Amino acid sequence: MKKPIEQTDVELFRQMVGEVTRLRVEAPPPSGRQRPPPIPRPRTPDLDDPEPVVGLSESAIETPEYLLFSRPGVQRRVLGELQRGAIEVGLEVDLHGLNAAYAKALLGDFLAECGHRRVRCARIIHGKGHRSSGHQPVLKQKLNYWLRLYDQVLAFSSATRRDGGTGALYVLLRNPDKSRRQHRR
Repeated sequence: MKKPIEQTDVELFRQMVGEVTRLRVEAPPPSGRQRPPPIPRPRTPDLDDPEPVVGLSESAIETPEYLLFSRPGVQRRVLGELQRGAIEVGLEVDLHGLNAAYAKALLGDFLAECGHRRVRCARIIHGKGHRSSGHQPVLKQKLNYWLRLYDQVLAFSSATRRDGGTGALYVLLRNPDKSRRQHRR
């Protein structure tokens, strides 16, 4: 509880401060410049109806213990750095424990955010599937397919042991600045 102020203290305060005049506060004049319009975020591709990729179906893709995928043109040196965890992870998402439908939606949002923030390498934690029925890593299998559908994904690899091992992925993303330069030509 607050202790009440004694009347002698109030009188002493007023005597020490003296006469005061109230200041009038006026709002600052408008600056004349307007805020720039917000930068639109890139739309995520709809994975329910992805553009058909010739020869690519979820059932045709094998999911081994250690995942490794790269698009043509990714240098071996860069892929090796990705596998060793030598590329700085800019953003991370933890999907393990989620159902596939929610994980798919979250993945699309996550990759869009990576593009917006210009992230070069991301980490996705999917878990090892120990608690799923049949002890099979459902999300790992789904991610192995889903990530291949995104053009911005250049490569992915199972993480090093310190970052989750075969229960997580490093994802190498396309440099948004390079793709813009190519489209301008």
